[in-house]
Amino acid sequence: MYIPSHFEITDISIAYKIIREHSFATLFSQHDGTPYATHLPLILDKNHMYLYGHFARPNPQYRDIRNQIVLAVFHGPHCYISPSWYETNKAVPTWNYVTVHVYGEVELIDDENELMVSLNDMVLKYETPDSSYRLQDIDPDFLSGLNKGVQGFKMKINRIEGKVKLSQNHSIQRQELVIQQLEKIKNTDEQQISSLMKQNIRSLS
Repeated sequence: MYIPSHFEITDISIAYKIIREHSFATLFSQHDGTPYATHLPLILDKNHMYLYGHFARPNPQYRDIRNQIVLAVFHGPHCYISPSWYETNKAVPTWNYVTVHVYGEVELIDDENELMVSLNDMVLKYETPDSSYRLQDIDPDFLSGLNKGVQGFKMKINRIEGKVKLSQNHSIQRQELVIQQLEKIKNTDEQQISSLMKQNIRSLS
């Protein structure tokens, strides 16, 4: 990923936070000599060594994924930035965004207990604390049948790179003008980008 120095995430804890908060990722590999991608949730383990996930069995991506360096992309908030928001007409449109790329190697999970642990961790992450759904309450035979329809895997993390593009290459005055405009837009992404921009300005003061 192309990362100018002023957009680079240098604090790895920030990258981990983005992975946890925006865990629905895109996993890229080569399949039959062609780039191939699957959109799926990936769970970061507590030691920050692996990403856990599972493919649907009919998905061919997992069949030749071993011995490859694969790429998982985590997409954070993003939005359009209009040059009309600046104090000058000598400007062009751009896009602010947050993203993390994780590179590594995939190990397929053949052990059913390890698969169940990873699936349970995923359920616990996404279900609300007051949810009545518990994986261990599901009929074991029914659950075993469902498990046969997925291929669990873990991705050993080799390298992480992250980019937070929040108009840091512009003056504080211009960044504040952008924030004012974004706060008028009620879409979630615009609100999140404006909040991150304010946090970034505060960290510089």
